[in-house]
Amino acid sequence: MTAGLRESRLDPARASVDVVLPAGHGWTHELAAGETFRIVDLEGNQAVDTLFFNAHDTAERYSAPDTMRAQGGIYLTTGTVLMSSDGRPLLTIVADTCGRHDTLGGACSAESNQVRYDLKKKSMHNCRDSFLLALAKHGHGMTKRDLPSNINFFMNVPVTARGALTFADGVSAPGRYVEMKAEMDVLVLISNCPQLNNPCNAFNPTPVRLLVWSGS
Repeated sequence: MTAGLRESRLDPARASVDVVLPAGHGWTHELAAGETFRIVDLEGNQAVDTLFFNAHDTAERYSAPDTMRAQGGIYLTTGTVLMSSDGRPLLTIVADTCGRHDTLGGACSAESNQVRYDLKKKSMHNCRDSFLLALAKHGHGMTKRDLPSNINFFMNVPVTARGALTFADGVSAPGRYVEMKAEMDVLVLISNCPQLNNPCNAFNPTPVRLLVWSGS
């Protein structure tokens, strides 16, 4: 396989968690150190907005700048260590059949929808609200102030020569996945993006599959 691409040997039938998350829905789950977490792009080109927190101290959370600095690049793939705001490893990407993932584009919100697309788009579903609803449902006591810049798994956000971000057709395909090993106890927070206004998911939000394997 080409650089960055690596398949997993883990059997989905042996996963301790196996759920399908519809487009537009949020999800939280606590991973124990040593557990492996996989996100599967079931139909292709679906953007999966994702955040990670220290499960015991959520003030320590995923840091895009520290992650990019540590690996010397802006795209995430096999071998990338996802760093925390305290400069510690949260998870390591151990398998990836997509090839690269965005950590610059951020999450859509009611405000960004109306600024980017149209005033009438403000009421549309968005990832920031999905994050907050998922957190509220599971009683973590966190608010919008606790949401840093997130990862967009499977999303294609090219950077131009002048440093601008652009949204382009995805580079994923049905069945491709990314898999991570937890380096500490981690709280996972996902918004399976409902975005209908840019080509990040081919204007067609779709479900994703989420699996967890125990450390043993």
